[in-house]
Amino acid sequence: MKLHPELQFIENAWKPQKTTTARMDGKVCVITGATSGVGLAAAHRLAQGGADLILVCRNVEKARSVQADIQQNYRVKADLVSADFTDLDQVRAAAAVILKHNPRIDVLINNAGLHNTHRALTPAGHEMVFCVNHLAPFLFTRLLLDRLIACAPARIIQVNSQGHRFGGLDLDDLNWEKRRYNGYQGYGASKVAQLLTIWELSDMLEGTGVTINAVHPGAVTTNIGMNNGWLFRWYQRLIIFPLLPGPEKSGEVLYYFAAAPELDHVCGQFFNQTNQEIPSARVGALDRQLGSRVWQISEKLTGLGSIEKDKR
Repeated sequence: MKLHPELQFIENAWKPQKTTTARMDGKVCVITGATSGVGLAAAHRLAQGGADLILVCRNVEKARSVQADIQQNYRVKADLVSADFTDLDQVRAAAAVILKHNPRIDVLINNAGLHNTHRALTPAGHEMVFCVNHLAPFLFTRLLLDRLIACAPARIIQVNSQGHRFGGLDLDDLNWEKRRYNGYQGYGASKVAQLLTIWELSDMLEGTGVTINAVHPGAVTTNIGMNNGWLFRWYQRLIIFPLLPGPEKSGEVLYYFAAAPELDHVCGQFFNQTNQEIPSARVGALDRQLGSRVWQISEKLTGLGSIEKDKR
């Protein structure tokens, strides 16, 4: 019996996953959130494949340990750039440092993510999960985009989630001032917004040699959500984690999207691990009119709209 499209992700999660033996020697990969979980596993796999890394991390002390380990074990270059994605000014500063010191970028992996069980705002007044999961990578990608285009062929990989199916995106209440905050829907809202801007950016990148795709890297053990209270942490560690594989599985998935030659011209798609999938229409993830509005709002909230006007 064929599953309803909204439930196809269940079957896809159990399908065989693709891998690649392609090397990435000489390629420069920028990856955010690389000190633990999926990001750390991906960083190790990319280094194993010969890629030089630019690790964008919030915790510099942990990042230095990751840097030393990678350089010692794989003999590749691994640079650190500090940025807290709850602060868009730090995102701008990180992009400026990368552009100043790196004449080429071949792959950008937007991996850093956050899940909160309670509503919290950034110092600038953005709902924190929406800022970290959507606004910050939206801004970061746009700031690095010209360099990626100049170095084409290049790839942008947005680490998305089946959590987009929780929905929650309300453009009239992005900060959850009118609704009671729901952590799952807050997370879902950020991932729906990210998907909608991917479709927009994919259209804009046509003919540039740069591709962008969204990837759910699989359900694995990660630290996402471990910033929450003791009950959530207890539930994760004792109930959820024993049921899940380690993040190395997701690291292999992201390496496939960074390196596989068969993906050279694949753009504007959503994947459940390495299997192409249709995101949830029920939560608006395929609504291009909504996507146009999300794009405009995202430009305004990140200050990119005024930058584009200044260029003109």
